[in-house]
Amino acid sequence: MGRAVGRAAEVEAAPSDRRRWAMLAASTTAQAASAVMAHGGPFLIPTLVRDEGLSLAQAGVVAAAPTVGVMLMLVVWGAIADRRGERLVLLSGLGATALAGGVAMVAARTGSVSALTLALLLGGAAAASTSSASGRVVVGWFPPHRRGLAMGIRQMAQPVGVGVAAVSIAAVADRHGIAAALLVPTLASALALGVVAAVVLDPPRPPRPAGGGDNPYRDDRFLARIHLVSVLLVVPQFTVWTFALVWLVQDRGWSAAAAGALVGAAQIAGALGRIAAGQLSDVVGSRTRPLQWVAIAAVLTMAALGLTAGAEWALAVPLMVLATAVTVADNGLAFTAVAERAGPHWSGRALGVQNTAQYLTSSFVPPLGGAAVTAYGYSATFAAAAVFPLVAIALVPVAQEAAWDRAGGSAPDPE
Repeated sequence: MGRAVGRAAEVEAAPSDRRRWAMLAASTTAQAASAVMAHGGPFLIPTLVRDEGLSLAQAGVVAAAPTVGVMLMLVVWGAIADRRGERLVLLSGLGATALAGGVAMVAARTGSVSALTLALLLGGAAAASTSSASGRVVVGWFPPHRRGLAMGIRQMAQPVGVGVAAVSIAAVADRHGIAAALLVPTLASALALGVVAAVVLDPPRPPRPAGGGDNPYRDDRFLARIHLVSVLLVVPQFTVWTFALVWLVQDRGWSAAAAGALVGAAQIAGALGRIAAGQLSDVVGSRTRPLQWVAIAAVLTMAALGLTAGAEWALAVPLMVLATAVTVADNGLAFTAVAERAGPHWSGRALGVQNTAQYLTSSFVPPLGGAAVTAYGYSATFAAAAVFPLVAIALVPVAQEAAWDRAGGSAPDPE
């Protein structure tokens, strides 16, 4: 199924199953903590609008600051992980994330929106460290026939982190202010730092090929197409993530706490969906076929959400939950496909490119989406987001993955 990583971990170097799953748990915790920082911004929007007097588009700029910071540092952190190891990147990055969270709290207390935006930008830049490094830990320690499930579990960290942010940040900001709400990502990063320090080991890697001719981007366009598909699919994902809570509060009349609780529950559903998608990819022997199925489902759910929201049907609320779950299901599939095809000496950079492209796109969603909502309404904005996965359907490299497998791209399991 397009596995570039063969016997990256020799049998004698492999940890026990218990330690392997413990490292998966630690990697998932690290990624979840980073997600609280990277994606907590949208849940500050109602308070920024109410207390700071910002427009929806201006508040969207503040909310997008962490994702911009993530985007700027993903490839850098990935290159460091390729050369210096995953443990170093995780420890230094999580420590810096906690520090940036503390700075953001101070900035919020001063009332300076520009200082808060800069601090959140730095927090996102530090939080970017966990993306490639935690993914490499999973790919490095798990055999191919378990990797889809393992990466699905690891990828559930992002929606879980967003769920934690939705439930906690929105309610705390509403009642106690932005500075108090920023304590959530700060403490989450500090907790994850301790867990990683206690559990994670760098996986071994095979020798670099003679002459260093291991650049996977020179082989074919598989990685480029996966990157492009992921960029297209991230638009509906971040449209729902950014505006679901505000839509529930403004259009449906929900309280911030109730809306945050529902959005948090939707993120848990998304986390479970990522696990199911990863397991499905192990069962069917392909990462790209389930990826294409997810794109089809995203088209249908976003279009239905836009239609029902415009008609003010009660069905729109459960459709929002379904859309939240569907639009995040692709991430683990694409992430695993990139890591496997890129190989152990390039996966950090390739995963950095993968996520940089996604975050570059997602950083434009809050401000542009806010402008679209202001001009056309929530229903039209949700429906328009369905166009992007529609384009992605034909671009998923299913045939390339099958051809590479037939050519001997898949390596035997290391067990």
